[in-house]
Amino acid sequence: MLPRVKISFANGALGQVEAMADGCLGFLALGASEVEGDNNFKLGKAYTVKKLATLEALGITAENNPNLYRNVKDFYAEAGDGTELWLMGFADTATFASVLDKDNAAGAKSLLQASNGKLRGLLAFKTPAEGYAMTTEAGLDADVVAALVKAQGLGEWATDTLRAPIFTLVEGYGFSGDTMQLAALTTMEYNRVGIVIGDTTPNSSNACMGIMGGRIAVTPVQRKISRVKDGALTPLAIYVGDRLVELADVETIHEKGYITFTTFVGRTGYFIADDNLATRIEDDYRSLTNRRVVDKAYRVAYNTLLETLNDEVPIASDGNLAPAWCTSIENTVEQAIISNMTANGNLGNDPDDPNDTGVECIIDYAQQILSTSQLAVGLRVKPNGYAKYIDVELGFKAA
Repeated sequence: MLPRVKISFANGALGQVEAMADGCLGFLALGASEVEGDNNFKLGKAYTVKKLATLEALGITAENNPNLYRNVKDFYAEAGDGTELWLMGFADTATFASVLDKDNAAGAKSLLQASNGKLRGLLAFKTPAEGYAMTTEAGLDADVVAALVKAQGLGEWATDTLRAPIFTLVEGYGFSGDTMQLAALTTMEYNRVGIVIGDTTPNSSNACMGIMGGRIAVTPVQRKISRVKDGALTPLAIYVGDRLVELADVETIHEKGYITFTTFVGRTGYFIADDNLATRIEDDYRSLTNRRVVDKAYRVAYNTLLETLNDEVPIASDGNLAPAWCTSIENTVEQAIISNMTANGNLGNDPDDPNDTGVECIIDYAQQILSTSQLAVGLRVKPNGYAKYIDVELGFKAA
């Protein structure tokens, strides 16, 4: 070998991490139609698209699958081409409750499994068979009400089994426009589920789930999908029942815990009113924002602590955990949260305080892991606050 100088590139010193797919969503299209051709769209099969043209390449058109087509089109109008979207179609006899049932292997569960835990949320909409005899309950199709407990169970299953927590938004199918009939979701305990009311056409039984999904997909987990600074939604008109949003009783819909739309004097266009989930007002995870933040922290912590599973744990002379080892694990978990969340503005840390990272991991030394093989870890993350109510005292200045 000839004399030489060789320089190799070191890697890994910067501690950079791959961006998490925080806005990766799945569409559940009930009442979709298969398209003839081996390579075209089939029911019960998971598909991934990144633009409307990809959907069209599967043979989907506005004529053969109007609801699916328009929701995907609306999604990319909000999110832009290149945003990953998963979807699965189901027969027109399928119900929200059956598709979202964690015990239905051919339902939404199969889409979650196909994505290998990549999905952060599901949005469900439907086109029932012609002649569908809708049963009304609390101002909506009874199927929507029945879906709440199923979607909550699916979210808990995804968390406990796949270690991949999700939320689900179901369209408020069949809403009559009578806000007084609506049940108060604020008395329920489904903090992984929300119901959306409002569509781009009057007297629609559906909701504009594509618009909702697109806005979620491009919004960081810590940010309200209702943030005015992010601009108006793409539709030129949104209705609640037969009335334009600005003429409808959206305040009652919001107060009862539904996700709907609103307008503001002096601003053109339509906005999401808030991000309520179907649970009690005092629930920490009542807002979709807090749900997404804590779910991301869950994923980061799980992936980090997985490295410790079945690893040796040093034991101090008193039989408890070695303090230095505990500190090392605490630091590792905190640094993972900092890199994936604090650095991206996902947590409510004080920017003027370098010691405030927005995360705290604590492992109590006094654990008898020798006899239990169990390790208890305390992890807390700090959310952001939100200016939902702004009160201004206005008067004259005398001098």
